[in-house]
Amino acid sequence: MNYARPWKSFADQLQLLKARGMAVDDDAAAASYLSRIGYYRLSAYWYPFRIWSMQQEADTGRITHQRTDAFQDGTRFVEAVNLYLFDKKLRLITLDALERIEVALRVDMAYLLGERNTFAHLDPAELHPGFAGKLQRDGRTAHAAWRDRYQQLVARSKEDFVKHYHRKHGPDLPIWVAIEVWDFGTMSQLFAMMKVPDQMKIAAKYGVVDWKVFQSWLRSLSYLRNLVAHHSRLWNRNVVEQPKLPAHGEIAWCDAFAGNNDLLAKPFLLLAICRHMVRRICPGTAWHVRLAEHLRSFPEQRVAQPRSVIDMGTPPKWESWW
Repeated sequence: MNYARPWKSFADQLQLLKARGMAVDDDAAAASYLSRIGYYRLSAYWYPFRIWSMQQEADTGRITHQRTDAFQDGTRFVEAVNLYLFDKKLRLITLDALERIEVALRVDMAYLLGERNTFAHLDPAELHPGFAGKLQRDGRTAHAAWRDRYQQLVARSKEDFVKHYHRKHGPDLPIWVAIEVWDFGTMSQLFAMMKVPDQMKIAAKYGVVDWKVFQSWLRSLSYLRNLVAHHSRLWNRNVVEQPKLPAHGEIAWCDAFAGNNDLLAKPFLLLAICRHMVRRICPGTAWHVRLAEHLRSFPEQRVAQPRSVIDMGTPPKWESWW
C-alpha cells in the first residue's frame, strides 16, 4: 500500500482539527504547540475525545466499534495540550523513582554475587543453569546473549572509569564496577538468570516472598523505564509487560488489583510498584506524596465524556492506602 496523505503546514493542520469539531481558543498559541510538539504526538492526547461509531458487518452481522475523525462536543485544543503536559510531568516523576530503584538493585546484585565471585556476571556457573543456559532462537544461551549485550554497553561507554579499569586491570570489569554500565533491561535480565536462592534473598529485601513475582516486577519496570526514557505516552497506556501479583494477603495494597484485568493492564499498578520499592529503599521518601499530588491535579475538561485518573487504572479508594 502507498501512503497517500500529503504534507500539511501547521495552519493546515489547525484547520483540519477545526473542521473535525475541535474548538481552538487561540490560533497562534495552538500553531506554536503544533510546531514544538508535533501533530502526531499531540494526536495521542486528543484521541480519547474522538467519537465512537458502531458498524455491523454485512456478511457476519458482527457489531464493531471504532473511533471516527470527528470530535465530541466541547473538545478544545488546549485540553489535549493540558493532558500532554500532565503526562510529561508524570513521566519525570516516574523517572525519579526508577532511577532510585535501578541504582539500588544494581548494588544489591553486585554485593550478593560479588562476594562469591568478582566476575560473577561473566561466569554462567554463578547463575541458574536452567535460566542462564536456555537456548535462544539464534542458538546462543541466554547468558551468552546477555554477555554480548553487556560487552556492547562497555565498548560504547565513554566513562573515564571504564578506560581506567581497562588500562590498569585488564579487559574485564569486576561486577561492582560493571553495574555502572548496565541499563535497566540488562540488570533485570541478569536478575532473571540468578539462582533462585539469590533471587529470593533480594526479593525479600523488598518485602516480596515470591521470587517469580519480583522477577516480573523488574520486567515490567524495565518496560516502564523504556516508555519514560523515550517520552512515550504513559497516563492511559495499555501495558504490554504486565506484572504478576503476590498471593492474596501477602502485600495488602496488591489485593486492590487482584482479579481485575482492566487494572492489571493499566500503568497505575506499575506506579504502585514504584511506590512500594522506593519506600523500601528510602523509608523517609515523599516521592509517593508528590505523585499523589500530581494525580490530584489531573486536568479538567469541558468535553461531553471527560477523562480522569480512572483511565490510568486507579482502583477504588486508592488514596486510602497510598
